[in-house]
Amino acid sequence: MGTKEIQLLKIDVKELISDLNKALADEWLAYYQYWVGSKVVKGPMRIQVQEELEEHAAEELKHANMIAKRINQLGGSPLLSPKEWFEVSDCGYESPSDSNVSSILIQNIKGEQCAISYYHEMLEKIKLGNDPITFNMIRKIMEDEVEHEQDLEDILEDLQIMDK
Repeated sequence: MGTKEIQLLKIDVKELISDLNKALADEWLAYYQYWVGSKVVKGPMRIQVQEELEEHAAEELKHANMIAKRINQLGGSPLLSPKEWFEVSDCGYESPSDSNVSSILIQNIKGEQCAISYYHEMLEKIKLGNDPITFNMIRKIMEDEVEHEQDLEDILEDLQIMDK
């Protein structure tokens, strides 16, 4: 991290790195949950759901890359072991033990809702003036998570209408 940026930040950088590592763990687990869900999902609209899950997985991986880059810029180190993901994750990981389309969608909607809540907390904590670079990155990631939640809820609603 550059000297000038350190001088301008109005936030505990070690705590911020810890918060970002928690978000990084959540993104990696979300990536895998989407990816594996796309491989096991069964039922109506399976192809559309697989495509949506694969797209979301790619975006979660993009988020993980953004967060890791920011951790490095702040002078920290991204989590080095997948084992650490489970130890620090706020949202956790739920195995897709029920491969039914609706179950997979509901499971991933819950994950998105958790991510939205966590990123909202981070935005409140960081505030724009304390660290505008991290703030804007988290705001962009949260925007994607809100879109993911809506995408999944829309598909679930379509399935429920089909079931009537």
